[in-house]
Amino acid sequence: MRKLPLILAALLLLVCGLAAQSAPLLNGLNEASLIYRSVPDSLHVYFQNSFGFSLGYKNFSFGMKFIAELPKYSTNQSELLEELDPDRLSLGWKELYASYTRDAYLIHAGTIEESFGSGLIFRSYQDLELDEDHRVTGFKFRYDDKLRLKALYSALPSPTSLGRLDLAYGADAEYPILEPLTLGASFVGMQTLQGSSYKQDDILGARAKLIQDQFEISVEGASRDDKLVAGMLNGLAVFTTASAYFGPVQLGGAYKHYDNFSYRNRVQDIPLANHHNETLADDLASGTDERGFQAWTNIALGQYLSLNLDYAEAWDQAREKQMNDAYAGLDWQSGATAATLSYSHIEKVDSALRHWQKEAYPAFVVSFPAGKTGLVLSGEFKTVEKLALDPVQNEYVEIGHYEPRLQADLSLGKLSLSLGAQSWWNDFSSILQSQYWPSVELKYPILADSDFVLFAGKEAGGKVCRNGVCRYVAPFSGVRLELATRF
Repeated sequence: MRKLPLILAALLLLVCGLAAQSAPLLNGLNEASLIYRSVPDSLHVYFQNSFGFSLGYKNFSFGMKFIAELPKYSTNQSELLEELDPDRLSLGWKELYASYTRDAYLIHAGTIEESFGSGLIFRSYQDLELDEDHRVTGFKFRYDDKLRLKALYSALPSPTSLGRLDLAYGADAEYPILEPLTLGASFVGMQTLQGSSYKQDDILGARAKLIQDQFEISVEGASRDDKLVAGMLNGLAVFTTASAYFGPVQLGGAYKHYDNFSYRNRVQDIPLANHHNETLADDLASGTDERGFQAWTNIALGQYLSLNLDYAEAWDQAREKQMNDAYAGLDWQSGATAATLSYSHIEKVDSALRHWQKEAYPAFVVSFPAGKTGLVLSGEFKTVEKLALDPVQNEYVEIGHYEPRLQADLSLGKLSLSLGAQSWWNDFSSILQSQYWPSVELKYPILADSDFVLFAGKEAGGKVCRNGVCRYVAPFSGVRLELATRF
């Protein structure tokens, strides 16, 4: 079975080579990384390589990817190991697909990336930044014309049982019934492993989008039916957006209402309706119990200036968890010179757990040509305030700290240089005694299709929120060598 992908690739190459009518098209990418991490454990040196290619001939396409992780070093702060685990060593063909397209039809087998509507009901995707893969493997059919149809039947690894699979299948249809109005409907069925049996979920969704001159509105809703409880509707999601244009002023807003609508296997992308894509609570996946709204505007102030304002609030049904998110930015651009001044604010409250945290950070970005050099300067001064239990007084007190960051990016011909520094202060009196994370990154195209990247220094890590989930990324200290080759 391990040789089967290689045999298929060889046969396909042979067929393409014998055909004289047209030449096959081959594209590929190899990414290699050698990393030294200055940590006192057995994983301080590790190697990663990803080699993938796609081959197209007439209406057929074929692709594969070989991935070696020797070992795989998790970016998640909670998964760091002091000793090497056998499960961290892996190599093999991790992606394989073949597809056939003709006119408006497509048939696809293998690894699938797909989305129904906005992704609220179903989205199979890969997040490279957080090293998360939520793609499914199976069969997909698509018809893409005035009427758009999608259907798939697939499997994906169970998040709770190693080596076991969950099932995901469904269909999606979309049709413009009038020139400005498009209607869509979706069905998704899932069987997720729980213990020794599978739990059945059926999700039905509908959406509408109206685009008329200077106005646009979209509405998407879905219900989730748990087959273990006969006839009970145990999940609901509603997401609405609207925007309007009045000359130099753009206005927009969104509303969300989610009840028990977060899938355990994460094959969805829930719209969060705030500027920073923040969850209602760091320990609660979006879609579980959440309501909220967002309002934003963009105002053109003459030829060079524009003002961006964005505000959002969210809460749960009991009003125990609450969050507000705000952004204000002033953008200026003239020729090759541009600048942005901004202010961000994120506040989260959980009254049941006596949790409160507020983050605020003014920031700037300036880019301009300096002789033969292109220069980009950026920085922010982040302030964090929160409640914490004082062990001496045995009561909650307000504490805070500062996280300033500066970065300079330079372009010197083909060479790109990035210098960064981040710090953590309890207060201004502890500036010299505080912890610092300096870094430098060099990027140079050593060949026409090959880029060499060298990173040396430290990264602070910390909280990252993406696709409705927040996680804490481990800090990094060491050296990374990366080589990316395209063909």
